[in-house]
Amino acid sequence: MIRNDALDRLPVRHAVPELLTALAERGTAVLSAPPGTGKTTLVPLALAGLIGDGPRRRVLVAEPRRMAARAAARRMAWLLGEEVGGAVGFSVRGERRAGPATRVEVVTTGILLQRLQRDPELAGVDVVLLDECHERHLDADTAMAFLVDVRAALRPELKLIAASATSDAAAWADLLTVLDGSGPAPVVWSKGEGYGCRVLFAEPPPGIRPAYGTWVDPALLRHVAATVRLAMERHEGDVLCFLPGTGEIARTAGMLVGVDAEVLQLHGRAPAAVQDAVLRGAEPGGRRRVVLATSVAESSLTVPGVRIVVDSGLAREPRMDHARGLGSLATVTVSEATATQRLGRAGREAFGFVYRCWAEAADGGRPRFPSPEIKVADLADFALRVSCWGDPTAEGLALLDPPPSGAMAAAREVLGSIGAVDGDGRATERGVRMSRLGLHPRLGRALLDGASEVGVRRAAEVVALIGEEPPRDYGDDLAGAWRMARQGSDGYGARWRTEARRLERSAAEALGGDGRGGTGERGGDGGGGAGEGGGDDAVAGLVTALAFPERVARARAQGGYLMVSGSGARLADGSRLRSSPWLAVAVADRTARDATARVRLAAVVDEAVACRAAGHLRSGGEEVRWEDGDVVARSVDRLGAVELTVRPLGSGAAPDLVREALLDGLRREGLGLLRWRREAEELRARLAFLHRELGEPWPDVSEGALVDRADEWLEPELSRAARRAGLGRIDAGECLRRLLPWASGEAVRLDELAPERIEVPSGSRIRVEYGGGRPVLAVKLQEMFGLAETPRVAGVPVLVHLLSPAGRPAAVTADLASFWRDGYRAVRAELRGRYPKHPWPEDPSAAVPTRHTSARLRGER
Repeated sequence: MIRNDALDRLPVRHAVPELLTALAERGTAVLSAPPGTGKTTLVPLALAGLIGDGPRRRVLVAEPRRMAARAAARRMAWLLGEEVGGAVGFSVRGERRAGPATRVEVVTTGILLQRLQRDPELAGVDVVLLDECHERHLDADTAMAFLVDVRAALRPELKLIAASATSDAAAWADLLTVLDGSGPAPVVWSKGEGYGCRVLFAEPPPGIRPAYGTWVDPALLRHVAATVRLAMERHEGDVLCFLPGTGEIARTAGMLVGVDAEVLQLHGRAPAAVQDAVLRGAEPGGRRRVVLATSVAESSLTVPGVRIVVDSGLAREPRMDHARGLGSLATVTVSEATATQRLGRAGREAFGFVYRCWAEAADGGRPRFPSPEIKVADLADFALRVSCWGDPTAEGLALLDPPPSGAMAAAREVLGSIGAVDGDGRATERGVRMSRLGLHPRLGRALLDGASEVGVRRAAEVVALIGEEPPRDYGDDLAGAWRMARQGSDGYGARWRTEARRLERSAAEALGGDGRGGTGERGGDGGGGAGEGGGDDAVAGLVTALAFPERVARARAQGGYLMVSGSGARLADGSRLRSSPWLAVAVADRTARDATARVRLAAVVDEAVACRAAGHLRSGGEEVRWEDGDVVARSVDRLGAVELTVRPLGSGAAPDLVREALLDGLRREGLGLLRWRREAEELRARLAFLHRELGEPWPDVSEGALVDRADEWLEPELSRAARRAGLGRIDAGECLRRLLPWASGEAVRLDELAPERIEVPSGSRIRVEYGGGRPVLAVKLQEMFGLAETPRVAGVPVLVHLLSPAGRPAAVTADLASFWRDGYRAVRAELRGRYPKHPWPEDPSAAVPTRHTSARLRGER
């Protein structure tokens, strides 16, 4: 029996007629409804004609998470008074409860993508509702882009709805432009807000440090736990507390020991039975509950009994280091949209209370929406999907945000290395098979190629283990974790066995039924005994290396490991893997503050397996480079960044490689590696002055310019050098003269334009210093008597440093006439008593210049 009383309480029912009209007239619509109004449960039933008097349709509802898909189907079936699997069903990875009578099927966006790639027309489906669009998951964005394509090219009658509580409705409306040219899709608003709630800010104490990577200050978790206790004292009902990850959930649960409530942990890795128990609610008359949850509880879920939400204000988002092929999770401040979604969990069944664990003054500084996953995630799976779809660049797809070019290039490189795409980025037959496995392409490669080496079942079991990282208490040894999963009766073990069976069926189908017909390269005995009869360690190592060849790592002499990708890696203290010379790393992460990656899960391999799995990264030959201050020449066989064998070359290195290494040394350490006499340094300073003041044809003699023009001035001496010592024998001054403008004839004017010395009135020839911003002439003051005009070089007045008889600075001027008139009197008063034997005439402009004392000057006369 349909529960009309419950349906009538859902505010979105008032928007349903407008939504049905928009679909009938335009074919697409955006539904914006606040949390708790029933958009996920009532609307699909109305679209399918299961309530109301609308036409009967088959409706697909796509949810971002398995938990949400199961919960939404269960709730809709309850509203109809039925069991799941009848008129309402669901399909998630590893589980399907739907049949011929199913009119509304709730699926994950991943399942929807697989169906679209197998059957782009979605035969038999009339309406697709893509829920929680605001979360901007990559699968959801991709699915919507494909669906827009399907409407445009194959099925214009297919109706599409983008639904969210907090979405940027205008952007989605523009994306779903109606096919008839009448503009963006209509937006239908539902203004009901459930029972409402009150927001309270629980400002944390001072001194809490910001989160980074996956680290969260324990002081913040203590504050969250204290806020839960406070809220329970003040209000009735169950508590739903949002935390960024499973680690924070476990630690906060420990801080809540002793509360008068059942403390439950809700996250994506929790067993389905535990998830379902939380979502069913407490038994009548049972204890209060505190549900500690990750973001899985943000949307499309009603946790019965919840009247209080405590929001830590943090969430986890994926990040990808494309250069190293390492993914990680970053703890971020939740967006306004996410905070609104969390808030909506409190007022779904009665008036609620929301405690936000941050200062009210900081509330306005949050981003409006979460980071689109397409901007920050690994795009290998996306790139393979769009290649199979026929648009390898994704430029023709209706996406709110285009994929970053660098991330797409990295993804295509990965796909090319595993044979999933050809040189133009188009999907190969092998790539199409991989895309249908419901796995990341790396894991698809490991499953298909591993199956042909170790058998389908064992390859599937290892891939299932890598695909969903086992609990930390399983340890970091993949083979050991595999044995524990086989023996274990915990929730993870049950999920692992289900997924392994699914992968075994998928692989057998892709390989033609017997699991022995893979197209992966075969070599030797499969890598150190990793054939069908090999041990767990060998099998786990081979399959992992096939999945992540860039993460094959060799032990370093100084400790830790070096991955083929070039990243350093470290194991936890006490790991039994620490003595292994080679590892295949299945799970690792590296935060921005870490110099090396942390290995979470790895398997032992040998060099043969490493070379086979990462064979496309193997290279060899002569390597000549500047290292530690000299030329190093050697013959190297390397696997990516890992050097397998090294042999010194001595004097047999290729001359062109040696020359390039020497140039690199000059770039790194500077031209001081050459022999610079004083005359050479002075010549360089003179040429720098002329280039600055006169420009061409006088050459640029800066470090970078001289290295770039090495062919013009350092040959043939550079090509004769073999090591650092050879550079030190090159006379830089002699070489530098080759850059003088001989061809134009200007070279002969060097001494005229920038003379080494200038003759002063006393007859002395004084050296000019060109190293500063202006040429400097340092000369004793008496030697300049009688000179009214300041000397010039290349038209530029020199800066005259007038010295005392003892050679100490007395004055500096670029205008001698002005100095004799205005500055000399003060200098004369200061120095005549100190140097009485030297002449200090009252009118220096008319005095006789001299290098000598007054007495000697009189004798000369």
